[in-house]
Amino acid sequence: MQFLDDSLLPKNQDKLVITAAPYGPEWMPEDFPEDIPVTMEEHVQKAVDCYNAGATVLHLHCRELDGHGSKRLSMFNELIDRVRTAVPDMIIQVGGSISFAPETEEDGAEAKWLSDEVRHMLADLTPAPEQVTIAVNTTQMNIMDLMEDWEYQKTSISAPALYHAYREMVVPAGPQWVEEHLRRLTGSGIQPHFQLTCMPDMETVERLVRRGHYKGPLNLTWVGIGGGFDGPNPANFMEFIRRAPDGSTVTLESVMGNVLPINTIAIALGMHCRCGNEDTIYDPYGDKMGSVAQIEQLVRISKELGRPVATGQEARAIYRIGEQYNSTEETLAKLGMAPNRERGQRAVPIRTAA
Repeated sequence: MQFLDDSLLPKNQDKLVITAAPYGPEWMPEDFPEDIPVTMEEHVQKAVDCYNAGATVLHLHCRELDGHGSKRLSMFNELIDRVRTAVPDMIIQVGGSISFAPETEEDGAEAKWLSDEVRHMLADLTPAPEQVTIAVNTTQMNIMDLMEDWEYQKTSISAPALYHAYREMVVPAGPQWVEEHLRRLTGSGIQPHFQLTCMPDMETVERLVRRGHYKGPLNLTWVGIGGGFDGPNPANFMEFIRRAPDGSTVTLESVMGNVLPINTIAIALGMHCRCGNEDTIYDPYGDKMGSVAQIEQLVRISKELGRPVATGQEARAIYRIGEQYNSTEETLAKLGMAPNRERGQRAVPIRTAA
């Protein structure tokens, strides 16, 4: 992305889109019973509360009544339908893992994303969500890497089996699966939201666009949680932002104590942010802080910086919900990317004005 002399002035930035991730699939309800929803009614009310606080994107997972993450797509269908009725302007973004939480706390438990074919079935959700998150490139996802001991020692994750499972988690996202997943999602009118871990992921997405595997708006989230992903080093996310196409959107995401500082930087830079109990359950002082309070905090920071928060309809326009393009060339032009090279063409292809 290009930064002009006046790019840091809030009047020249898109309004802020806040993504709420309030369903915390890695935690058990007893870890934060005041904030982690269990019943369907609590799931829906949490979405309403997050929207009223200022979040316009809902990163959605489901939980069974026993407290474990749900892997039943029928439950996702019900929750999507009820959330859309309760908050029709909110962008529903289904987490592409479906549920990575282990089904048991016993020895040998695995934290893993569901199979390739089951995740493809997200394209068949009814009603369809606006977005499904998609990872590219199979990657280690050790969510424990940046957690300090005190942050998990009094939670369910302190159980040795869960601790080990979350350290060893892997995101399966090979090239054949990614291409097929994009085909199925876009065929159902669902916008993929790319959750990327590092610059090689960004380069993979650019190749997918240039080769015609994806023709649509480009909404990217940089996920800086360490453990196989980028860590929360400013050099990492600044390079990511610098290399992102001018016509894309970028959201910054991190974990635990890094969530607030990175979100504050995102607001100042004109990027977008994400918060909620999936990312952290603590405030900067080590006290429990729920998803709604985190959203309200970001709204206050954005207001102090002079950057308005987007409404639901404004967020849909910023994310270009519902748009798809007819060709690779149109996609490249919409994203502000250089054209593909013609046979025999030398130097960098330049897009010239008509």
